[in-house]
Amino acid sequence: MELTLLLRDQKRELDDWLKKKKIVEREAHESFKDVVASKLIKVIIGARRCGKSVLSYAFLQNEKFAYMNFDDERLTKFDTDEILSSFQEIYGKNVKNILFDEIQNLDKWELFSNRLKRQGFNIYITGSNSRLLSKELATHLTGRHITIELFPFSFKEYLKAMDFKEDTETTIGKGAIKRELENYLNNGGFPEVVVEKEDPKRYLRELYGRIVERDIISRYDIAYKKTFREIAIVLLSNPGRKISYNKIKKQFNIKSEHTIKNYISYLEEAYMIFLLNRFSFKPVEIEKSEKKIYAIDTGIINNVSIKHSQDYGRLYENLVALEFLRKKSFNPNLEFYYWKNIQHEEVDFVVKEKLKVGQLIQVCYDISDIDTKKRELRALLKASKELKCSNLLVITEDKEGEEKIKNKKIKYIPLWKWLLK
Repeated sequence: MELTLLLRDQKRELDDWLKKKKIVEREAHESFKDVVASKLIKVIIGARRCGKSVLSYAFLQNEKFAYMNFDDERLTKFDTDEILSSFQEIYGKNVKNILFDEIQNLDKWELFSNRLKRQGFNIYITGSNSRLLSKELATHLTGRHITIELFPFSFKEYLKAMDFKEDTETTIGKGAIKRELENYLNNGGFPEVVVEKEDPKRYLRELYGRIVERDIISRYDIAYKKTFREIAIVLLSNPGRKISYNKIKKQFNIKSEHTIKNYISYLEEAYMIFLLNRFSFKPVEIEKSEKKIYAIDTGIINNVSIKHSQDYGRLYENLVALEFLRKKSFNPNLEFYYWKNIQHEEVDFVVKEKLKVGQLIQVCYDISDIDTKKRELRALLKASKELKCSNLLVITEDKEGEEKIKNKKIKYIPLWKWLLK
């Protein structure tokens, strides 16, 4: 009886929520719209509150479906047979579509999902921990599922949510879109901030706290809680910086480098951060390379991290890295890295598809400084020669056009325009 009431409450809450919700069509919906007809289990993973449930609803909006949210700890204490019996009591035995939210909280969820699939159910699963899901998917659902990775709103999706209609070819329109880009950089792309106008500082700090405390510290039973919190903040405060496990170990007086690696992997799996490898043609060297760190949302950086001044250069670079992460979720053949030579000259992004390096990109907020420009272009030209790539791009705040240097054509494009391509 308690379980049936609980599921009825969840159904009513979902219905009420969807009535009030402004649905912004996601790029993932367009890219994966064919999955609706598939009999495979649909698994949607990504950060908490990035819109996974709404995307699932977009796939199911023309169908009758049952809904269960396992983020409610009361639901996880029931066994799977009780859950199946109760949802059929509420929704009827003819409803074959099921949406399971945050299913990684249910013990042996993968066996339950597999059983339902064999019985002819069409299953959608959401989860906010990539490791808990991927481990079980690889073991029990190999070949029986489709994975869709979702992130906070892209700039395109943000503009759609804001009903932006200005003509960017006009002076007024260009000024308007630059203001929107600044807002997007500062406040990020989490739907509740963008669509529901939640206060970014309060909302993002609460979200960050929930992920760190509940999804990581409690789930992995971390002993050095205070130290873990401090490490997490330091990492989020340094987007685009290279990290050293050994330096972090010494800085926080941790005995084992393995512990630091675990801490960073927990933050990755919970979709707080992601790492970028240094480019090499040798897979072993890529794996051993120093990593650069980025946050899953620039709003998190601005409202949670420790910062002494606004560093738009770092935010620009983080946003470009995040956009490539999104592109990779649609195109598995896409790879991206950073490049560095023995003189410590760097190129921010090496873009590779299959076996070919297709583009080299520098991100430079202000290219007007002569010394900055020389440094950025010198690295770009050296990487171009070494990697045999002539597609050279500099993403800037405002500069657009192209120039030739040493017989190499270098293109410039403002960030907002690159994000809309």
